[in-house]
Amino acid sequence: MSDRAALLQGIRAWLVFFVVCLVLSGATAFPLVHELRWTDSLLRSLSVPEHLPGLMHWIERVRHGLDATDAEYPFVLYGTDWLAFAHLVIAVAFWGPYRDPVRNIWVVEFGMIACAGVVPLALICGPVRGIPFWWTLVDLSFGVFGVLPLWVVHRKIQRLAAAT
Repeated sequence: MSDRAALLQGIRAWLVFFVVCLVLSGATAFPLVHELRWTDSLLRSLSVPEHLPGLMHWIERVRHGLDATDAEYPFVLYGTDWLAFAHLVIAVAFWGPYRDPVRNIWVVEFGMIACAGVVPLALICGPVRGIPFWWTLVDLSFGVFGVLPLWVVHRKIQRLAAAT
């Protein structure tokens, strides 16, 4: 296999990985009410309340909030449907770099900027919305772990451009 073909194969593999993660992240925003009920039940069956009471308290609070919102104001959850949709739309944008990485490197750069934007959003909006700091760290991890495969892809695309 030529160096160019190997680079292209690596770029595409990392992009597929990133897109799958993006789609899964988005798809999980649709059934939030059911996911939180399932998560609450699972954590209780694993005796998590005894070992991590802070986590359990947070999961219970979020579950109760979602249950109340779903019961009285289900239209509010429409916002998370749009969040999920946005993830799916952004995932589609990565078809461009999959097809022609050098010409569409800007999409990868856009993704890296979006990942960087997670940091100020979480650090500013988390405290404003009453999110515990340890959960803000979980949110920050999406930006940090999201940028890693894109950084690898970006470097490979630069190498591919130089080899062309």
